[in-house]
Amino acid sequence: MISFLLMILALGVMITIHELGHFLVARAFGVGIEKFSIGFGAPIAEYEKNGIKYRIAWIPLGGYVKMKGEDPEDDSAEYVDPDELFSKKAWWKRAIIAFSGPFANLILGMLLFIIALMLPQKMEDISPVIFSAEGRWAEHFAPGDSLISVNGEETPGFNQFLISVYEAEESSIIYHRGEQTLSLQVSAAEKDSLIRSLKPEVSTRIGEVFSGMPAWRAGLKPGDIVLEVDSVGVNNWYDMRTRIIGSPQGNVHLLLKRDEETFSRQINLEENIASDNGRMIGISQYLPITQTVVYGPLEAVQMGVISTGNFIVMNYKGLFQLIKRPSQIRNNIGGPVLMASMSSEMGKKGAGTLILFFGSISLILMIMNLLPIPILDGGHIMFCIIEGIIGRPVPIRVQAVLQRVGFMLLIALMIMAFYSDISKLIYRFISTR
Repeated sequence: MISFLLMILALGVMITIHELGHFLVARAFGVGIEKFSIGFGAPIAEYEKNGIKYRIAWIPLGGYVKMKGEDPEDDSAEYVDPDELFSKKAWWKRAIIAFSGPFANLILGMLLFIIALMLPQKMEDISPVIFSAEGRWAEHFAPGDSLISVNGEETPGFNQFLISVYEAEESSIIYHRGEQTLSLQVSAAEKDSLIRSLKPEVSTRIGEVFSGMPAWRAGLKPGDIVLEVDSVGVNNWYDMRTRIIGSPQGNVHLLLKRDEETFSRQINLEENIASDNGRMIGISQYLPITQTVVYGPLEAVQMGVISTGNFIVMNYKGLFQLIKRPSQIRNNIGGPVLMASMSSEMGKKGAGTLILFFGSISLILMIMNLLPIPILDGGHIMFCIIEGIIGRPVPIRVQAVLQRVGFMLLIALMIMAFYSDISKLIYRFISTR
């Protein structure tokens, strides 16, 4: 319940920032404001100041700023000062007003990323032990070799080892094979080949179970160890993963161990929209190496900006893949209940991770609002751009019809998100009995 209330509060703040962006830019352009609402539906609280009604409504999944002359079917606009009408502003001003809300979420998300990176971050990594080496590097590395240092700097984890090799022009690598200490010189021309060829030793212990995914619905937990996939024993992550995603059926049967208990689960496979032919159950590797990292302000700003850009690109790519596979929309949509579950999991990892999560939600609000769907900001921007191209507004009747369609689509997505949340929770509850 606390996680749910915290998520609702966070969403309320993000929506307020979003609507404040619209509000401030609209006022700057001289547009009259009638109503500023956080949430949809009937108001919980409402007051009026300087002719503007401020309200908080019951449904906390959105909000709006009602501007004078914004509704194409509102006849009362005829009795308002034309200079205050949204519809009378130049098309580019209306586009900027529509964009200002998502832009506010972009700035908020980026700031949260930067703040989180200046807090202690728990960085997890794989043990620096070699599972296999390919090509000519198999002459130097053998299974079980332990990577110790690169250019005199210790590498406590495998990914840290790869980063150290990548960042150096030339690398002097120290590694152990049993009681023997070995060394290897790697030139700048060889480092990419080395990075691609090495695989770390990874057990079948589960590191993370992603909320809402098939493994989560089946009741799997971090720390569970996969013993068998479809009655075939597995002792490393690579074999286990190959057998799961390569299953000829639409599900897999896993034998697992949790503490001293052995149990089995039948888990459905879902399409991985990030992969053309991949399937998944929603688990990640166990990362036993943990270290705390704190970035300085300048480094946090740089990484925060880059991470924001990468996050936006990654999510738009995911949306594009989802459009190509509409049958997967239900499996990849989540509402506030699922977000609350995720925020609870993030909270266990520390304040920095939780702030990163909230920053991600703010960016997702921006990404979704910029979709070219009538009634969303992206739809308004689309109408403005069309007007700028053809030299006249899109007919009011067309706008009104498309906005109704957009509203119905938005309601359908909200219902689907709630249904998806509840069905996943029920499935997980049943699976863990």
